[in-house]
Amino acid sequence: MDIIRNADGSLVVPVSDRGHDASSGPPGSSNGDENDATSGLPKTLLLHPGEGGYDEALAEWDLQQNPDREPIVSTANGRQQAMTLVHAVANSSDHDVAQALEAVEDPEASGEALRFVLIGGVHSVEDFAAEVAEECGGDPMAPHQMTKIIGEVLAKLDQ
Repeated sequence: MDIIRNADGSLVVPVSDRGHDASSGPPGSSNGDENDATSGLPKTLLLHPGEGGYDEALAEWDLQQNPDREPIVSTANGRQQAMTLVHAVANSSDHDVAQALEAVEDPEASGEALRFVLIGGVHSVEDFAAEVAEECGGDPMAPHQMTKIIGEVLAKLDQ
């Protein structure tokens, strides 16, 4: 099962069964009955921006959109444009990603820079948010807001 990105930015992530024997669990837990209504159904986890594992899942989702993509290369120009792009989306009254993408010189380079930020994990996202604030003004965005915008930009680029 693939990771699914919902319109609100949340991700439905498949999780593997850890092999926990419910019959040895705490009192009141399932007894491992074979007739359990959920047995055989894929187990998933819904992650929202800012929750643990979200950044990694978003990077994984992005990779599954184009598994044959070349390795990610972030250029200085792409990173600069990505900062401008994220700042524009964050401060737009209508949160228009398409319009912000039209305003940058090289949307693909911006996308690569944002992918590079994502694969770096939470600390990379936090550092990028601080860079955007320093470069474009204002306070650093919360990491969950930054990852949500990055996800929206990448989804638009992959359309």
